[in-house]
Amino acid sequence: MAFGLIVIGDEILSGKRQDKHFAKARELLAARGLKLAWVRYLGDERPRLVANLRETLATDDVVFSCGGIGATPDDHTRQAAAEAQGVPLAPHAGARDLIAAHMAEIGQPLTPERLRMGELPEGAALIPNPYNRIPGFSLGRHHFVPGFPVMAWPMMEWVLDTHYRHLFGS
Repeated sequence: MAFGLIVIGDEILSGKRQDKHFAKARELLAARGLKLAWVRYLGDERPRLVANLRETLATDDVVFSCGGIGATPDDHTRQAAAEAQGVPLAPHAGARDLIAAHMAEIGQPLTPERLRMGELPEGAALIPNPYNRIPGFSLGRHHFVPGFPVMAWPMMEWVLDTHYRHLFGS
């Protein structure tokens, strides 16, 4: 079973932000006796995201995808994952509850934009976010986390330790 990484965001490709996910993914996997087989960098262009996700979803690879799952206009990863999987994007009750709880904790309104972060591909499983409780999601062996390292890295560790412990040292 191969491990892959997709890093998404125009800000990475333009050089406005430096990618830190590649080195950290290698480190997280190596600490568990595993290795990264491939990495892809993609912009925020939805058709390209859909095409790449269709390709990788058709494999047996374990894939971490970092970025593009928020609610800003340039975030298309949730929609692209749903399209690539051939399922609708739908409100996820568990995600909605987590987002609502976080907004209540920080005293912010629960807006339609914030609720959009809980619209996930049908059948998605949640990945807990220890930073702000707004979850990532999994579709089979594809795991989608935010682009922000403070959120993404503990979420990636949780996925590895929860779902792939049986592969450690292999």
